[in-house]
Amino acid sequence: MPASIPDTMKAAALERFGGPEVLGIKTVPVPTCGDDEVLIRVEAAGIGAWDFMEREGQMAEMLGGKPKFPYVPGTDGAGEVVAVGKAVKDLKVGDRVFGIALGNPKGGFYAQFTAVKASQTARIPKGLKVEQAAALGADGITALQGLEESLQLKPDQRLLIFGASGGIGHLALQFARRLGAKVLAVASGEDGVELARRLGAEAVVDGRKGDVAAACREFAPDGLDAALVLAPGDAVETALKHVRKGGRVAWPNGVEPAPKAPEGVQATAYDGIPSPELLKRMNQLIEESPFHLEIGRTYVMEEAAKAQQEVLKHHLGKYTLKIQ
Repeated sequence: MPASIPDTMKAAALERFGGPEVLGIKTVPVPTCGDDEVLIRVEAAGIGAWDFMEREGQMAEMLGGKPKFPYVPGTDGAGEVVAVGKAVKDLKVGDRVFGIALGNPKGGFYAQFTAVKASQTARIPKGLKVEQAAALGADGITALQGLEESLQLKPDQRLLIFGASGGIGHLALQFARRLGAKVLAVASGEDGVELARRLGAEAVVDGRKGDVAAACREFAPDGLDAALVLAPGDAVETALKHVRKGGRVAWPNGVEPAPKAPEGVQATAYDGIPSPELLKRMNQLIEESPFHLEIGRTYVMEEAAKAQQEVLKHHLGKYTLKIQ
């Protein structure tokens, strides 16, 4: 390894699966960079609402292979490329990148360095700071894949986004508008309603206190063409009744309970899976015009356990971890 890359690093890691108390600061080896990987000096990591499940070991079987401890979590993040594998063609040392790697066997983004497949990494799009790009990977891919692949969203279609003020939702809202769709945003709380309105939703309703059925009727008298469900809530079933026959409903796996689509409506559960093509497409959409990535709060590494608990409460956008 080059002299500038140390042998060990600081990470928020776990010695065993369990509650928040198992996550603490450890000194661990810097991962090696494989032929198809890039080694990133991480500056910020995203805090996912699913991170507690990774910490508790709920994802261990899904990810395949036996987990190695100390285990470094963190699905997405951003920083600077400090080494590239010999098979990597389109990234170089010094590039500022963001990446996504759920259950990375070489360790996640809650660390000073991580080695990630180059195919799951992309340059930070113009207009975004590194701390914003850190929160982009998992949520952005999940938002765009839901809209384009699962819902096959077309210009001028009327789309409902349930959970529009969260990490995935506020990105999906902006992508949908760039794809030419009209959006009814179901957001959480007055602050969530304000954010969705600011991001360009044609109509907004508070999912907790508002009249969701009335909002759907007014927004789409002939029925909604599509719905992207990103959060649970009592009003989900009410809203989905307004999707027209032949319409589509999609949600990422992990939304519990899973939504129930009305008869005659196509229902799709999906996973956000990164690919070079999808990352490129996402960057193109982001760079079309000013794009907003809402960072609800930033924590330091020592607060990783606290951040994983607080991200489960009401908040806007996504939380991040500053890696120092």
